Amino acid sequence: MQPTFVLVHGAFANSFSFAPLQAELGLLGHRSVAVDLPGHGFKATYTRAYQAPQDLEALGTAPGSIKGVTLADNVAHLIGVLERAKRNGPVIVVSHSRGGVTATAAANARPDLMDRLVYVSAWCPVELDVNDYYAEPEMATVDAASLALALAGNPAELGLLRVNFRTSDPDALAAFKSAFVADGTDEEFLTFLNTFQPDENLDVGTSADRAQAATWGRVPKTYVRLTDDASLPLALQDRLIREGDALTPDNPYDVRTLGSSHLKWLLDPAPAARVLGELAALV
Repeated sequence: MQPTFVLVHGAFANSFSFAPLQAELGLLGHRSVAVDLPGHGFKATYTRAYQAPQDLEALGTAPGSIKGVTLADNVAHLIGVLERAKRNGPVIVVSHSRGGVTATAAANARPDLMDRLVYVSAWCPVELDVNDYYAEPEMATVDAASLALALAGNPAELGLLRVNFRTSDPDALAAFKSAFVADGTDEEFLTFLNTFQPDENLDVGTSADRAQAATWGRVPKTYVRLTDDASLPLALQDRLIREGDALTPDNPYDVRTLGSSHLKWLLDPAPAARVLGELAALV
C-alpha cells in the first residue's frame, strides 16, 4: 500500500513551510500530511502589537496561546494524526529540527504507528537532554544568542519564548540569515522568515524523552544530513547518528546527505522529495 508521509515542523515553524515539499511529493505520486503542533499554524498568536507599526512594549507582555503547551501535548497530537494516517497504510514520519524531539518521544510511546522514522537535520537526543547538547563541542559554532537580538519579553514571565521575526534590526536579520539560510538569497530568506510565528513553547523534554532502545529502537530510521546547516551543525548531526547507532546497533540509521542550510532544502525541495521517494519504496 502507498505510504503516507507525516511531516513534523520545527521551532517557530508550522505546516506552511512544507507546502513546496508536499507539492514535489504529490507530483512524484506520494501522499503526505503536514502537522501543525498545538499552538502552531492557524492556532498561533499574532497580536496587534506584532503588526506594523509595532508596539514593542505591548509585544513583550501580550499573552500567547502556546503558553503551557508541553512536549507531551505535542506528542499526543502527533499520535492522534498517526493513528488516523495508519488506517490508510504504512506511515513515514519526517521531522525537521526541533520536530525531531516530538517524533522521538512519539516513537518511544507508539512505535507501532511508524513504518519509518526520518530525521532531516533534526534532534534525536540519546545521551543528553537537548539543552545540554548546546554546551558540547559540536555546537561551539552555533550563535545561540542570535535569537536574543529580537527577543520580546521575558520567557519566564510570558511562559513561552517570543521572538520578533518582523524586526528591522539589521544585526538580528543578518544573524537569522546566517543561522537559517546562508545559502539563499535575501528575498528567499525574508519570505521564509515571514512564515515563522513569533511564539514557541518552552518544553523540550527531559531524559525520559530521549530515544529508548526498546521502542524507538524498533522503528527503521533514516537520518538526512544537511551539510551546510549552521543551526544544527553537521558535527552534531553526526554525533546524534553515532549515538543512535550505538543505542540500537542492530537497527542503525540509513544515512543520506543533502547540500543545504537549515532551511534551503525546503525552499528547493526537489532533491529531498527524491530521497523521500526512495524511502517510500522501502516500506
